[in-house]
Amino acid sequence: MTALSIQTYRGEYAVLQAALPERPVANIGVLLLDPSNRKLYSKLRESFGDIASPEEAEVLSELREDFAKRLEEIDGEEFLIWLEDTLSHVLRVTERQTVMVRNFNKTLDKLFAENVEKEKPATIPYENCLPLLSMPIAAGYLDKQVEIIEAAAEWVPVPDSFHPNPRKFIARIQGRSMEPKIPDGSLAVFRFGVVGSRTGRILLVELFDVADPIARYTVKKYLSDKASFDGTWRHTRILLVPINPEFEPIEVEEEGQFRVIAEFEGILDTDG
Repeated sequence: MTALSIQTYRGEYAVLQAALPERPVANIGVLLLDPSNRKLYSKLRESFGDIASPEEAEVLSELREDFAKRLEEIDGEEFLIWLEDTLSHVLRVTERQTVMVRNFNKTLDKLFAENVEKEKPATIPYENCLPLLSMPIAAGYLDKQVEIIEAAAEWVPVPDSFHPNPRKFIARIQGRSMEPKIPDGSLAVFRFGVVGSRTGRILLVELFDVADPIARYTVKKYLSDKASFDGTWRHTRILLVPINPEFEPIEVEEEGQFRVIAEFEGILDTDG
C-alpha cells in the first residue's frame, strides 16, 4: 500500500503587540508569512475596548483596516520587513518564528487562538460587549420597568466600531421583511432614542393595537408625509416600510398608535 503524502510548507510568523501607556503589553494580532510566495496573512483582534481607552481602541481599529488595504497593494514580505524596521514603541512585532504549514489560513487561525484569543479577558459590559435583549424587554426599559443588567439574556462581544455604551443593546431579528439588509435570525445592534427627524431611518417600533407579542414589535424604515395646519406641522401619513418587496408597508394613522423604541445601527458578524 502506498503511503499518502501530505505536503507541508515552511512559514514564518510574528505576533503584533500593543504596549499602551500604563497598560500591560497585549498581543493583538498574528502575521504569518508564506516566504515562497512572499504572501503575508494577517489576523487582528476585532475589539480592543478591554485593552485600550476608547480613543486608543479607535486608532487600533483603524490600524486593522489599514493592514488589510496595504496587503492588497504591496508585497507581503516587504510589508513585514517594514513593520519590523518601523514599529518599536506603542506597536511592536516579535521576532519571527518558523512553523510548518499545510494550510496557511487554518494555521493563521490556530496561531491567533494560541497567541491572542487566550489572552482576552471576560466580557466587560458596555466596554467590549452589549446586552442581548428581547424586544419586549427593551420596551420595558423605556418604561423603567426593567434593569438591563438583570434582564440581559447574555452579553455579546461587539467590535469597537459600534462604540458600546448603556444606550445600546442587541436584539435577534425575526422575519424576512428587512432582507437582505437585515437577515432573519441575525443579531442587530440598536440605540435607544432617536434624535432629529425619523424619516428614512430604520427603527424598532412597538405597535399598540397588535396583540401578538411577536408581531407587536417590528423593524422597518420610517417614512411620513406632513402638512401645515394653523401654522403647525402634523403628520398626515406614516408608513413603516419593509425593504423586502414581498412584504407590504404598514400604515399608521396616528402617532398614538405606536412608539419608537430604538434606531437600528448595524448587524453583528457572527461568522468570525
